[in-house]
Amino acid sequence: MTSIPHVTPGEPDPLRALGLEQLRCRTSMKWRTYPEDVLPLWVAEMDVPLAEPVVRAVTDALTLGDTGYPAGTAYAEALAAFAAKRWNWDGIAVERTAVVPDVMLGVVEMLKLVTGPGDPVVVNSPVYPPFFQFIEHMGRRVVEAPLGTDLRIDLACLEETFRDANAAGSGRAAFLLCSPHNPTGTVHTATELAAVAELAERHGVRVVADEIHAPLVAPGVTYVPYLAVPGAERGLSLMSASKGWNLAGLKAALALAGPAAAADLARLPEEVGHGPSHLGVIAHTAALRDATGWLDALLAGLRNNRRLLTALLAEHLPAIRPCPAEATYLAWLDCRALGLGDDPAEVFLDRGRIALSSGVPFGTGGAGHARLNLATSPEILTEGVRRMTAALN
Repeated sequence: MTSIPHVTPGEPDPLRALGLEQLRCRTSMKWRTYPEDVLPLWVAEMDVPLAEPVVRAVTDALTLGDTGYPAGTAYAEALAAFAAKRWNWDGIAVERTAVVPDVMLGVVEMLKLVTGPGDPVVVNSPVYPPFFQFIEHMGRRVVEAPLGTDLRIDLACLEETFRDANAAGSGRAAFLLCSPHNPTGTVHTATELAAVAELAERHGVRVVADEIHAPLVAPGVTYVPYLAVPGAERGLSLMSASKGWNLAGLKAALALAGPAAAADLARLPEEVGHGPSHLGVIAHTAALRDATGWLDALLAGLRNNRRLLTALLAEHLPAIRPCPAEATYLAWLDCRALGLGDDPAEVFLDRGRIALSSGVPFGTGGAGHARLNLATSPEILTEGVRRMTAALN
């Protein structure tokens, strides 16, 4: 049998703090969408307690009755300090940032600034399903530039897509970049991102980068913010502490503009800044500023869980090929060899009572795949693979 990895020395691993009985008391989407006999390893929520500095900051605000509208630049300053220390990047200028309700609503607002109705927005499929939903809902056209067989950006395909997208439209195409990539966990290199920036400038395409998973890069892997590469001066980015510290219910994110995109960001409607939660801003600021030790412990736990999942699948479900992710807490599983059709997640749910995310909504390249959330305890992860195995037996 596969053994559960030992805890990494240092701060306690937050993934080991909560048992299934405690988690089932939660009322969020992950724990209330399916019946209680289903083990939920799907939506991007982590099975962790909040970092103590975040709890303290929010509790102090509640005690003060500090529950009004957000104000100030503390969030941007905390992100700038985090980026300088974590990614060796001093490129966040507070005056070129804006607080937005969350990353996806921020994406919508950035795309509104640089595109018009009917304009194309390029995405690298398979990719986060709300990209398709939000783009179409705002009256833009989704154009897919699928990842290569190595699940990295196919630059030749991207160039062809950029050229065709602007030639067929108003010349106001955009590229919605997912970095790190969801669902594959790919971390784009500085060379790849610089090539993207060069292609975008050559073909007149504006880049909007969703970098919500940036804090969740595996130890030893170098993360490069899109706005840090040469040629990205006209780029726009969305960042947040939401995924890294499990703060989806405390809404807040930051929009960042490259030096040549400052005028675009300045056109952001004033009312957009009314949407973020003041408590969200307080929580995210505390996470970035005071809870990096907690994040390091989480990253060590996720590294252990990736190794555990790889070992469990090799032992019990060798036909499933997990993508060797470098970031996020999501595992992209190639289940095509199992012969379960386009939607293996449906089979695992029906027969094994385990909820994974279907690969189909991720677009081209998603059929026959499933996404598993491994931000849970090793015991729950092991039970998840046991249920997947039982579904086939």
